[in-house]
Amino acid sequence: MTSKENSLNWFEISVKDIKRAKKFYETILGIKMPEMEMMGMQMAFFPSEPKSGKANGGLCQSKMHKPSKSGAKIYLNANPDLKTVLAKVTKAGGEITMPKTSLGPNGFMAFFTDTEGNSIGLHSNK
Repeated sequence: MTSKENSLNWFEISVKDIKRAKKFYETILGIKMPEMEMMGMQMAFFPSEPKSGKANGGLCQSKMHKPSKSGAKIYLNANPDLKTVLAKVTKAGGEITMPKTSLGPNGFMAFFTDTEGNSIGLHSNK
């Protein structure tokens, strides 16, 4: 790995119900997620800039994708202020498990559980 590469280049959030999960993430983040089927998986993709070097990822529903609170921790970009995203979590069917917390000069973080049972982090500068 060269110093120009990101440590994270892809992520998958396992889901039980792709339609429900897609609606949840579109609602709390104010985005649109295109869907497709690939190799027996139903997928919905977060917005991305191909070949930008930025991490990309999506929601995945398949026999091998099992949602879990103990799964990999990822932090979704909630800039400029994650309180805007947190305000939508409960209304969209999720649960806030750690409120907005200061990271000092590194911004703020929070955790929520999504509609599929995944524990997901948020990060923002404000």
